[in-house]
Amino acid sequence: MDRRKFLKYSSLGGALLSTGNFSWKNMYDHDLTRLTILHTNDVHSHIDPFPMDGSRNEGAGGVSKRSALINTIRNREQHVLLLDAGDIFQGTPYFNFYNGEIEMKVMSEMGYDAATIGNHDFDSGIDNLKKQLDHASFPLVIGNYDFKNTTMNGHTSPYMIKNYGDIKVGITGVGIELNGLVPKPLYKETVYGDPISASSKWASHLKNEEQCDFVICLSHLGYRYRDNTVSDVVLAKESTDIDLIIGGHTHTFMYEPHIEKNKNGKEVIVTQAGWAGIMLGRLDILFERGNKNKCISCKNTLLK
Repeated sequence: MDRRKFLKYSSLGGALLSTGNFSWKNMYDHDLTRLTILHTNDVHSHIDPFPMDGSRNEGAGGVSKRSALINTIRNREQHVLLLDAGDIFQGTPYFNFYNGEIEMKVMSEMGYDAATIGNHDFDSGIDNLKKQLDHASFPLVIGNYDFKNTTMNGHTSPYMIKNYGDIKVGITGVGIELNGLVPKPLYKETVYGDPISASSKWASHLKNEEQCDFVICLSHLGYRYRDNTVSDVVLAKESTDIDLIIGGHTHTFMYEPHIEKNKNGKEVIVTQAGWAGIMLGRLDILFERGNKNKCISCKNTLLK
């Protein structure tokens, strides 16, 4: 079997199953490998559900519901990847009192595979971010922050690789410009690099040198803007080797992903799952020989 496979995207939670025409036998054909990607972003220290106070989000979110759903999915699916696109910290008294320890511990308990860094993850300073990594069992993946003159030096990676059956998945990450969003004393000598150049560099490395079948970019740039500010949509358009962008920062509730064409005319999936843990993102991806890329349907789930 050829190591490099074409991809076919599908979701089992939406309209396909409701038609009654979906073949479970085909799903588990020996020539198919299925990967379920779960994702969050901008959880902002929301450990508990929103209070039952009559507000729009009452009862929504909470790590208990998210953990239960993740466990249910893991019990049903063979290959599950769990990711976060940054802004883990800041937003509730849990962060004010514990500076991120609780957030890192519950994400570790839920079995997150990787996360990237958001601007609010510096809110108690870069030294605190480094300190809280002691409670994290997952890596922080980011390719456009240079930490060499900070306490975070050596504690992040520009990419990671996960293997699922005979499928090789590469994950990189990019963060937003900190100047103007975060006071300089909080991020200290962190050097910001162009996210398009950085993501292109590491995605190319993953696809062409590491021979990854699928490349994911965890982005804390924001979904899109009215001006020319770099966003996930811009990143997708300027890319060549990224297959999926999981975004954050703009708190965009996307029930289905946006499909954008890259510089070579290939489809890139762009998705984001709101904020505060109200939504769990999900994409089910089939890796199949002889098929071109096609996104049929991918559904995100509100946790209410």
